[in-house]
Amino acid sequence: MRGVVFDGNDFQVVDDLSVRDPGPGEVAVRIGAAGLCHSDISVISGTIPFPTPVVLGHEGAGVVEAVGDLVTNVKEGDHVVLSTLGNCGACQHCDSGRPTMCRSTFGGRPQPFTWRGEPAYAFANASVFAERTVVKANQAVPIPKDVPMAAASLVGCGVLTGVGAVLQRARVPAGATVLVIGVGGIGLNVIQGAALAGASRIIAVDTNARKRDIALQFGATDFVESTDAVRDLVKAGVDYAFECVGHVALIRAAIDLLDWGGTCIMLGVPESTAEAAFNVAAMYLDKSVLGCRYGSSQPQRDVRRYVDLYRQGRLKLDELVSASYPLEDMKSAVHDLEAGELAARGVLTF
Repeated sequence: MRGVVFDGNDFQVVDDLSVRDPGPGEVAVRIGAAGLCHSDISVISGTIPFPTPVVLGHEGAGVVEAVGDLVTNVKEGDHVVLSTLGNCGACQHCDSGRPTMCRSTFGGRPQPFTWRGEPAYAFANASVFAERTVVKANQAVPIPKDVPMAAASLVGCGVLTGVGAVLQRARVPAGATVLVIGVGGIGLNVIQGAALAGASRIIAVDTNARKRDIALQFGATDFVESTDAVRDLVKAGVDYAFECVGHVALIRAAIDLLDWGGTCIMLGVPESTAEAAFNVAAMYLDKSVLGCRYGSSQPQRDVRRYVDLYRQGRLKLDELVSASYPLEDMKSAVHDLEAGELAARGVLTF
């Protein structure tokens, strides 16, 4: 079968990939569409260290082709969104409704694939840049069959992370002022999450002026091209600042732009050794800095919730798809992403 493999030097679309059958508690999914996220590019660049060879992709949707023993939550033929967690379901974190903190989701390196006679790793427990993948059953969330695959695929990472960061991690209240630094796939979902939460002002920042229209479409009230311009809009600062780029200078800017009692939420992924600085004295004004993993989401609940909002016309998914590419055009999709030519997400279709 076809898939995108990174061998440690470069990535390529191959046609000699295979994947094993699902075991107990697992499902095989035929991928229908997959979003291209910066995290996939970060594996290629080395920003996210990962063993190779690895089958890339972690944001996808498809159709269940086969189920292993003991699987009860999905059946063959179900349309599903895939999450990256694969949490155990039995630890104290899972039991308390915090599956993103389940230790079994950290550091796992499954190898369900075979490429050129050797085992190949699954990236982020998902590897959706392949025609078929095998995941834990609790990673597959059934959705109505009338939801387009391209739209559904983006729920599994960008929507869960961005909207979840607002509603689940920061718990932004109605009337708050919100700053969003970086208007990509994650930033746009932070913007529409803030709009859902009832934020009174949502300021989007991106150096790419072409992002203005889509930022406003998703709910931003203001758009500027530099963090320096934010003070001209809100003299005292903002209640919540979301850094969606992964740059230490922007993390510092987000913290500096907080009003008293404000909160900075870090969503962008810098290099694993990166360190950020801030003015300590300013933090005594009840400011907070929060990390956020996967939107602090509960995928089995939140995927259904966001898909329902989409079907009600309250959450934008179709508008997140800037361009679609057949799998063979992976190189073009990566080029367009890195060149800033995609207003939101590029989606690979199968």
